[in-house]
Amino acid sequence: MPIRVGKVVIPDSDLSVAFIRAGGPGGQNVNKVASAVQLRFDLTGTRALGEAAKTRLRTLAGRRLTDEDAVLIIAREHRSQEQNRNAAEARLVMLVRAALTEPRPRHATKPTCASKIRRLEGKTRRGSIKRQRGRIQGDD
Repeated sequence: MPIRVGKVVIPDSDLSVAFIRAGGPGGQNVNKVASAVQLRFDLTGTRALGEAAKTRLRTLAGRRLTDEDAVLIIAREHRSQEQNRNAAEARLVMLVRAALTEPRPRHATKPTCASKIRRLEGKTRRGSIKRQRGRIQGDD
């Protein structure tokens, strides 16, 4: 079933799902059942995202980005395959949603006159504190 992120639809052909054994506590169930999910999203082959969104997704993915330019999400927090698959898809949706929002351009601003005055007053106050730390001059 394709994944929807707002107006963007990620087709199943861009995703691959593999089930692996999950480690950790769980008794005999953990040794017999492959309940953990590896969800791969192929970035180079997808047409669902534009180049700018792909670039942002690469930076957002971080260590989840493989050498084959695919986003790899591993979910193993639940005991059932279906819940882990839903968790992995939810994480992919959050990543793609964050990549689709374009960052607002930063406009350079100048400090206000009042902030300049506050900064200089703080510097003179600090300087006078340091000046008073010196040796006390006595009448010898």
